[in-house]
Amino acid sequence: MRTIAYFITPHGFGHGARACAVMNALQEIAPQIQFDIYTQVPLWFFQDSLSTHFNYHPLLTDIGLVQASPLHEDLKQTLERLDNFLPFDPLLVAKLVQQIEKSQCGLIICDIAPLGIAVAKETGIPAVLVENFTWDWIYKGYLDQVPEIQKHIDFTKDLFEGVDYHIQTQPLCHPTSVDLTTQPVSRKARLAKEAVRSKLGLPQDASVVLISMGGIPPQHYPFLAQMASWQGLFFVIPGVSESLQRHENLVLLPHHSEFFHPDLIQAADLVLGKLGYSTLAEAYWAGIPFGYVTRTRFRESEILGQFVEQEMGGFAMSETQFEAGDWISLLPPYLKLAPRKRTGPNGADQIARFILSLPS
Repeated sequence: MRTIAYFITPHGFGHGARACAVMNALQEIAPQIQFDIYTQVPLWFFQDSLSTHFNYHPLLTDIGLVQASPLHEDLKQTLERLDNFLPFDPLLVAKLVQQIEKSQCGLIICDIAPLGIAVAKETGIPAVLVENFTWDWIYKGYLDQVPEIQKHIDFTKDLFEGVDYHIQTQPLCHPTSVDLTTQPVSRKARLAKEAVRSKLGLPQDASVVLISMGGIPPQHYPFLAQMASWQGLFFVIPGVSESLQRHENLVLLPHHSEFFHPDLIQAADLVLGKLGYSTLAEAYWAGIPFGYVTRTRFRESEILGQFVEQEMGGFAMSETQFEAGDWISLLPPYLKLAPRKRTGPNGADQIARFILSLPS
């Protein structure tokens, strides 16, 4: 198994982060493996996240959901783009089959882009699905608004169910009989908490909150002015500045900065913002609580929220509460919590060992 093709949905950065965690774990055990990455997640994301060689193929692998904003889906555009994308263009599949065969690929891994499974079926190369939800399960939550999406539920469900190997990662949205169930999968922090705080210009003994909205940050945060009155409490906020800026107790960062996101979480006492898989997993392994914004229509949100309440400590807030900054007064008791100690392997290491045990 010299080359693995990785097909990754471009829906946010969470799936790309999970894929990077798996690739790094595989490379630690088997450094000879190379990766061909197929996705529209930006190249810089993989350059920042991976410690291994890879080939990057910019390709629309999946529609997922079209986001109007970090917390809202555009169902009309989603349906239009799904209608144009599915079923897959036979010429596209044939071209990818040629590429995969030319690279002498031994395995195809899909985080949750079904195009990779379709290509695998044409090549005869085994495919591995890594997921905590699949698109057919997500789309069912919108049937009352867009009943026309049923045909896409049926199409993707058939592909997902026909995969050779199926891995689910905690927290699971739709537990089913699979080949492997893992702990949360997370990229690992590179720097110690003290080193990150020093680079950010933060006091080592301060209480620090990281505000993260994932791969689609908002244009602005209306509550920034309220934070200045909370002396001794520092806020690190990616995605709101062209460069690193410090204002009183605020550290503002670009969307793409020199700071590795798991390092920022490692340096914080609490993370607050959009409830996405990779942010949750990184906060879980850091042992810190999560204050999260609920998304009532997105089915994954309820499952992740339950996991936060049971395993991490944290609290939910509505989008209105988040934008109003009403959550600031809720922070003190959570900031007093000691970091939770985690045991057992990171899910990425579990997946790497499973993949390397597959028959060649």
